[in-house]
Amino acid sequence: MQKLYYFHDPMCSWCWGFVPVWQQVRDHLSSDIALEYIVGGLAPDNDEPMSAEMQFKLQQTWQRIQDSIPGTTFNFEFWSQCQPRRSTYPACRAVLATKNLTPEKEQAMICAIQHAYYCQARNPSDVEVLVQCAVDIGLEKESFTTEFQSKQVEQQLLENIAIYREYSSAGFPSLVLKTETTQRPIRIDYNDASLILSQLNVN
Repeated sequence: MQKLYYFHDPMCSWCWGFVPVWQQVRDHLSSDIALEYIVGGLAPDNDEPMSAEMQFKLQQTWQRIQDSIPGTTFNFEFWSQCQPRRSTYPACRAVLATKNLTPEKEQAMICAIQHAYYCQARNPSDVEVLVQCAVDIGLEKESFTTEFQSKQVEQQLLENIAIYREYSSAGFPSLVLKTETTQRPIRIDYNDASLILSQLNVN
C-alpha cells in the first residue's frame, strides 16, 4: 500500500487556496493509496501581538492568492477586527484532538478552522474560537477541551512536525508519496488537479 502524506497547517493561507484542487485530488485518489494528513506546525505558540510588518506581509500574501487562484477569497476585516498573533500550533492541536476523538471529522475541523479564519474574521490562534469550531462540527465541548489540552496531543504535534521535517522541505501545502522503498515529492498546481493526479498514476 502506498501512502500519500498531505503536509498542511490549518492557518496556512496557501492551504486555503489549495482547497478546491485538493478536493478534486481526494475525490479521484486511487484506492491503493492511503491518505494521511500531517500538521507541520507553521508558527509556534506566541501570545505577543503580530508585528505590523508581518501583518502587512500576510495581507499581501492573501491578495496574491486571490489574484492567482480564481474563486479564492479572504475576509480582510480580520486585520481590523482581531488581534493577530503569529501562532498556529493551537489550530494544529485542535485538528489532532478532533482526529483522536472522531477520526472521520478531521477534515471537517480543518474546514471549520479555515472558514472561521478566512471567511468569518475570527482568530483560530484563540482557544475559544477552536472550541467553538469543535462544537460547530458536532464535538462535545468538554471532551474536546480535555483532549486539546492533553499531553498526548502535544506529543502528536511534535511527532507530526518531525515527520514533516523528515519528508518535506517544500512548505505548506506539500505532498509526498511514500512506497515501501521510495518517497518522492508531488508537484502541486493550485489550479490544476490533473497535474497532481498524473504524478500519482491516476487517469
